[in-house]
Amino acid sequence: MAHTPQVKIPATYMRGGTSKGVFFKVDDLPEAAQQAGEVRDNLLLRVIGSPDPYGKQTDGMGGATSSTSKTVLLSKSSQPDHDVDYLFGQVAIDKAFVDWSGNCGNLSAAVGPFAIANGLIDADRVPENGIATVRIWQANIKKTIVAKVPMTNGEVQETGDFELDGVTFPAAEVRVEFMHPAAGDGSIFPTGNIVDDLEVPGVGNFKATLINAGIPTIFLNAVDIGYTGTELQGAINSDEKALAMFETIRAHGAIKMGLIKTVDEAATRQHTPKVGFVGAPAAYTASSGKQVQAENIDLVVRALSMGQLHHAMMGTAAVAISIAAAVPGTLVNLAAGGGERSSVTFGHPSGTLRVGGEAQQGDEGWTAIKAVMGRSARVLMEGTVRVPGDAF
Repeated sequence: MAHTPQVKIPATYMRGGTSKGVFFKVDDLPEAAQQAGEVRDNLLLRVIGSPDPYGKQTDGMGGATSSTSKTVLLSKSSQPDHDVDYLFGQVAIDKAFVDWSGNCGNLSAAVGPFAIANGLIDADRVPENGIATVRIWQANIKKTIVAKVPMTNGEVQETGDFELDGVTFPAAEVRVEFMHPAAGDGSIFPTGNIVDDLEVPGVGNFKATLINAGIPTIFLNAVDIGYTGTELQGAINSDEKALAMFETIRAHGAIKMGLIKTVDEAATRQHTPKVGFVGAPAAYTASSGKQVQAENIDLVVRALSMGQLHHAMMGTAAVAISIAAAVPGTLVNLAAGGGERSSVTFGHPSGTLRVGGEAQQGDEGWTAIKAVMGRSARVLMEGTVRVPGDAF
């Protein structure tokens, strides 16, 4: 019986923020996978190790969580005034599905370092020492991201003393600016309201802020769904009834946001929208054992990604938090005490994060101008990834 040998594909395994993913240059992919479609999806599924009915991704590069089941495709930019095109694929763990509907804010911090190290940035734009400014075109949502990457002796600086809650070891800080971080044009509030009444059959009626900034997100008050906003992963991810409730809320919120037309469509759009719940500042013990004090934060936020409570905070959801906090009257803004704000520090399951946001009200409603946060990134392994030649 003939057996198909494995194919070697150049790849880099990187951490960006609190996520990990497999990074590829588009030109390094097999020719049939250099374009969007079934071949590309099948290749990435096999690289990550999905679909895995055991939920472990043992036979692939995935880490069996939404934060570690990710792929990134990069190429020299086709857009004027940009350096690199960045396409993100969120790989489902137990399903044969790659979701291309949104960005990964955490891995955005690794795009600039990868692009510099792999020759995707013109040499005259990269200083020997100092800060390299990388202009990224986020191809999923067609928006600009600007990464400020530290350079030392002509190489990307990866080590440093910047600490990011949710990441064990310190590293060099990469400042990431999300410019006009809303998919499409017009208001960041798809219904035109900063707070809506969201009716969820079989679950209840809730006040909700539905926002499209960074990533489409549904924000609820924690107390309205029986939580405090200080919960850790175990309190929710081990509760099948709670997870089903959140998925139902997500589906009906997606309909109200105009992202889907029927509840059934939510299953084919797992990456977006996200669901988050907020509360007033409160003290709690983070998953690392760190004590988070109420006086050191403006609010608490928890968010779900791919059907599970996130261990920290998705970068794109942090963008949504920053922009929502900048708009007086949203649930996020009210949880933080209300009023005009240009930044907030929020508590999440792994600790705290400070984010800056700027929004502007005009004739078409509120628009997002910019969100800023500090992340870090590091190459974990580089070389080639192997995939059975008949897998795609």
